[in-house]
Amino acid sequence: MEKKSVKDIDVAGKRVLMRVDFNVPLAEDGSILDDRRIRAAVPTIEYLLDKGAKVILVSHLGRPKGYDPAFKMDNIAHRLSEILGRPVKKLNSCVGPEVKEAVEQMKPGDIIMLENVRFYDGETKNDPEFARQLAELADIYVNDAFGTAHRAHASTVGVAQYLPAVAGFLMKKELEFLGKVISAPDKPFVVILGGAKVSDKIGVIDNLLDKADTLLIGGGMLFTFLKAKGYEIGKSLLDAEHLDYAKNVLEKAGDKIVLAEDVVVADKIAPDASYKVVPVDSIPPDWIGVDIGPKTVETFSKYIKEAKTIFWNGPMGIYEIEIFAEGTKGVAKAVAESSALSIVGGGDIAAALEELSYADKISHISTGGGASLEFIEGKELPGVAVLQDK
Repeated sequence: MEKKSVKDIDVAGKRVLMRVDFNVPLAEDGSILDDRRIRAAVPTIEYLLDKGAKVILVSHLGRPKGYDPAFKMDNIAHRLSEILGRPVKKLNSCVGPEVKEAVEQMKPGDIIMLENVRFYDGETKNDPEFARQLAELADIYVNDAFGTAHRAHASTVGVAQYLPAVAGFLMKKELEFLGKVISAPDKPFVVILGGAKVSDKIGVIDNLLDKADTLLIGGGMLFTFLKAKGYEIGKSLLDAEHLDYAKNVLEKAGDKIVLAEDVVVADKIAPDASYKVVPVDSIPPDWIGVDIGPKTVETFSKYIKEAKTIFWNGPMGIYEIEIFAEGTKGVAKAVAESSALSIVGGGDIAAALEELSYADKISHISTGGGASLEFIEGKELPGVAVLQDK
């Protein structure tokens, strides 16, 4: 069901409580390491301001246990102000007299940023009283925080019980692109899965196996599948609890699942490790699988080149260590050069694509790691379910 967006309602002169996902990575000194999430919300913010709304932003930052000055929103508000080229007033609370007073003084086109919503116990508990206090600040609720849509918190779900709730542009874009993957992908549809554990990807595999033409499997999870095929995997990562699952999936999928044919193995996981490329049936007993090999990159690239739709989640190796990053880089290059509709499920891969300057060659990079996975698994996201249907 399509959800209403900010374009479907009149916001002129209205107070709009907008949930954003400004949970950005911070340096030791509190400075922002990557402002992509802030930039991603700007189109909705600017639209609301241009239409004469009074915009009240609310977000979480980090995982504070109660009030923690290291996670205050001051630097975030300052950075947003720089991007927008207009003042963003930062408050020291989310609810209470100070906030009410500041909101009462707002004029159309003004923007306020509330304090970190996770400083309040009522946020993660989805406490109705806390949600009501937040909702009292506004006339309309806009959710543009897809990254937190899988959490039933006060600022993602609770406030929608008290206010008309619609999607922002980022939320709408996420639902459209990810929705295409699960409802009507153009064929051939190629799914690329990496990352550490099979257990993290079970829901995705189960939901996409019938829809996909090919599943390319790399990353740490590859070795559980290799073990399931009877190969020795040395000291590589094994998700032993899901070995039977891997066996069953391989039987059920037939040639739909394509595993690596060669891998990079190392004597330890460190930048100064000794490493070499070996076929998957020749992994030495004391070595650890750390990446897919060059032959596999070539094979995977052929499937990627022929695809019309691509969904990619999870790196192909331990790409944080430069010498184990070639597989991820090779697949990234193939996806960037592909003419397919390409969708990347957030997290580690997003950072890698940015680093390699491929980000703008991808149709859509999701801003929600956990949320995009749950959506692809076919689960209903609480933060989406509460938005008004068109």
